[in-house]
Amino acid sequence: MKKLFKEGNIGYLFDYNKEPVLSVKEGEDFIIETEDAINGVIKSEKDILTMEIYKPYSNYEPVKSNPITGPIYIEGAEKGDIIKVNIKKIIPNEIGIITIIPGNGPLSESKKWPELGGPCTKILKHIPGPSGNTSDGQCIYNDKIKWNLDPFIGTIGICPDYEIFSSLQGQFPSGGNWDCRDIKEGSKLYLNCYHDGGLLFLGDVHGCQGDTEWSSSANEVSAEVILSCQILKNKKIPYARIEKDNSIIQLYSDKPLELAVKNAIINLMDWIISEYGIKPMDAYMIISTNPEFRVNIYQMVDWTGFKYTVGAEFPKKYLIF
Repeated sequence: MKKLFKEGNIGYLFDYNKEPVLSVKEGEDFIIETEDAINGVIKSEKDILTMEIYKPYSNYEPVKSNPITGPIYIEGAEKGDIIKVNIKKIIPNEIGIITIIPGNGPLSESKKWPELGGPCTKILKHIPGPSGNTSDGQCIYNDKIKWNLDPFIGTIGICPDYEIFSSLQGQFPSGGNWDCRDIKEGSKLYLNCYHDGGLLFLGDVHGCQGDTEWSSSANEVSAEVILSCQILKNKKIPYARIEKDNSIIQLYSDKPLELAVKNAIINLMDWIISEYGIKPMDAYMIISTNPEFRVNIYQMVDWTGFKYTVGAEFPKKYLIF
C-alpha cells in the first residue's frame, strides 16, 4: 500500500499550482500521514502556545496552522466529476493536545472566569481499543474521566477551480477547515473536482471533539489515515456531502449560523428530491416533522472571516419514495 509521509509534503494552502506528491489509481487504498494543527510544537504540558514558541509559523497572516498533506493525484479524475473519498481508517497518535490560547475562544475575556483567558496546555493520553490501535481507543482526560476516541479529519478538500484558500481559514464547496466529526472512519465524502487528478489535501485530524469546538481547540493530534477514492463522472453538487451507513449529510459553511443551517437544509432537500424521487412537498413536510432529522453544529469557532459549519442529516430508511 502506498504511503505519503508528512515530512516534506505538508503545506498551508489548497493550491492547485503545487505538483502532486502522490498518484493513486481509482479504488486503490493508500495511507496519508498528517501533522497536528499546531505543527507538532507542543510536547508536554509545560509547553505554552505563545507567538514566541510558535515561530516561524506565527509571522504570517493568517498564522501557519492546520498543515495539510498533499496534493494527491487521483488517476482518471477530471474537471466536472465528483470524487468520492472513502475513509477506511484513522489512527491517531498516542497523545493529543488541547490548548487555550490568549485572545482565542468565546470566553477569552471572561470576567466571571478570568482563568479561561489562558494560556493553558493539556495533554490527552490515547490508549488502544479492541483493534489493537487507537482508531477505536479511549481518551484519558485524568485518572477519573475517560471517553471513547472518535477520530475524524478536520481539514480536507479538493483544490478549487482558480482560487487558493488557506488550510486554517479556508472553507469552500469542495473543502476546507470544517472540523466535521462525521468525516470519519466508514464515511464517504463527496467533493467536486475542478482539475485533472482532483488534487486532494488533508490534515488537522482530531482525536475527538464536542459539537461547536467551543474553546476553539479540540483534541489535536497527528495521525495516519487510510483512504481510497472513486470517481463519479460528469456530476456536480452545490456543496460537499457525506454518506454514512444509515444517513446522508449535507454540509454547509456560512455566517451567521442561521444562514449555514438554511443553506444546508435547502441543499439537502435538493439532494433527496433529485436523486431519491421524493416530491418537494413531501421533503418539506418530512424535514419539519420527522424527529430523526438533525442539524449538527460541527464548528462554531468565532474568528474574523471564519464561517460556521453545519450538517443537515437525514436517515436513509426514509428515502423510500
